[in-house]
Amino acid sequence: MDQKGISRAVIKRLPRYYRYLGELLEAGVERISSGELSERMKVTASQIRQDLNNFGGFGQQGYGYNVRHLHTEIAKILGLDRTHNMIIVGAGNLGQALANYASFERSGFKTVGLFDVNPVLKGVSVRGIEIRMTDELPEFIRTHNVEIAALTLPKTKALEMAKCLVDNGVKAIWNFALTDLNLILPKDVVVENVHLSESLMRLSYNLNTYSGEEHKK
Repeated sequence: MDQKGISRAVIKRLPRYYRYLGELLEAGVERISSGELSERMKVTASQIRQDLNNFGGFGQQGYGYNVRHLHTEIAKILGLDRTHNMIIVGAGNLGQALANYASFERSGFKTVGLFDVNPVLKGVSVRGIEIRMTDELPEFIRTHNVEIAALTLPKTKALEMAKCLVDNGVKAIWNFALTDLNLILPKDVVVENVHLSESLMRLSYNLNTYSGEEHKK
């Protein structure tokens, strides 16, 4: 199925579907209606049906959705039915925190390498992964079939490192640097820019809005 025309809004909701369905599986729920799922997702039942119809629907009238089947199919859509080798470039606090997050591997994202430029960190082990120097990157990427790189570097170093990664075969970058790399790198490189400060600002906005409404009561 051609998925290129599917909106980013739908794609952003897919991981939430996957997470909620996983929770339902753990709770022993075998089937669920779009109405029941909408209560968890905080979107309308109609929106859920429209989202899933982009990929074939998966539901049965009068029955709803088989939770295990839908969870499995969304995993396939998200590419979670196989393992993705991933490296982290930047072994500071954030990089080490990502390396320590074991849940990534349960979703198929296997951290196979951790890199930095600071010689003091060379050889330090984080959850069994030895920190290497960035001059080892080209050979490591080729020999370990690395698809994804997480960049936890300062903004000033991110672009040069991203180009190095792409030149050596990395196909996707999870970017925590404070710059939007998708505006700079080739279009065939998949980039997910993560701005933690923007998320915090949205939280602040919602808090401010909620507080304002409370004062009006």
